[in-house]
Amino acid sequence: MALRSIHLWLGWVVVVTNGAVGLWALAAHWLDKARVARQLDRTRRRPLWIATAVAQLLLAAQVVVGVVDMQRRDVDVSGLHLFYGFISLFTVGIVYSYQHQVAKWRYLLYGFGSLFLMGLAIRTMLIPAIE
Repeated sequence: MALRSIHLWLGWVVVVTNGAVGLWALAAHWLDKARVARQLDRTRRRPLWIATAVAQLLLAAQVVVGVVDMQRRDVDVSGLHLFYGFISLFTVGIVYSYQHQVAKWRYLLYGFGSLFLMGLAIRTMLIPAIE
């Protein structure tokens, strides 16, 4: 499969995974706030964080595949497309760096952060990559 096809396919995977993880984290916050299903608390945390890590690693893989594809084909890529791609990576770092400072609202941080990443991925896909 060509790198371009992998890059396009990974774009949709990033959108879906970050959207799902974002909604899951917001639901986990609501459940924690409402003190619903306290027995599920331990099992809810680990799978959520694993899924979040996978979604964010897929985003990093998406950026790497895009950069390698751009270099191999030796094409000029739209500056806005690159900008949104790299802002997505920076967003992952920013969200991760704030997790201890807002530990009380960690589910909200990752929920809205993941939904923001989903939005950035959609916005990046709407911008034509090649000028």
